[in-house]
Amino acid sequence: MGCTRDRYLEVFSRLLSAFGPQAWWPADTPFEVMVGAILTQNTAWTNVEQAISNLKSAENFGPKGLLQMPDGKLAAAIRPSGYYNLKARRLKAFLEYFVGRYAGCPDRMQAVPVARLRLELLDVKGVGPETADSILLYALGKPTFVVDAYTRRIFSRLGLVGADVDYHDLQANFVRYLPQTAQIYNEYHALIVALGKDVCRPKPSCNRCPLLEMCLWASKSERLKFEG
Repeated sequence: MGCTRDRYLEVFSRLLSAFGPQAWWPADTPFEVMVGAILTQNTAWTNVEQAISNLKSAENFGPKGLLQMPDGKLAAAIRPSGYYNLKARRLKAFLEYFVGRYAGCPDRMQAVPVARLRLELLDVKGVGPETADSILLYALGKPTFVVDAYTRRIFSRLGLVGADVDYHDLQANFVRYLPQTAQIYNEYHALIVALGKDVCRPKPSCNRCPLLEMCLWASKSERLKFEG
């Protein structure tokens, strides 16, 4: 266990040295983070930024304002994020929950224990574990680790988990091996995104990877290249 914990901590140290603090999530308000967490499903962040910019240009950008916006107008505004009709319905479902239970106030929501909030969020149609945890961590500062496709890819290539690892099993590793603080969870996940987006892609740029010496996948790939 100690050895595995050391490897998780070493990954964090190497990524932080390579990329520096990420200051993630980029948003002006907790509510904007919540909206972004829903819109970022299955799309690039640059598309989400354009969609949010469209929403902020409309009147009454806020929980109650967006909830009252006609469905067609909302879908048109978030069109750059893709799957815009589906995401409009998901955003409305979240807004109904957020306004109905917490009057659209992040502070009221933040005061609720994390375990209860997570169950509430997962009960909202269209909100899965990654979206729920993103809202909890980045909008509300709750100590919950966000797992995404980058996390699975990187940590399976490092040989720390299987490629088909379950979301909650992988999340449990980070909870087990890291200091359980929102600050560490925030920075670690943001650094994983930085590596996965630009370096550890499906076809990776291993020569630019700060984790190259730790990577079992890269070592195997190099052996196969020479053996072939």
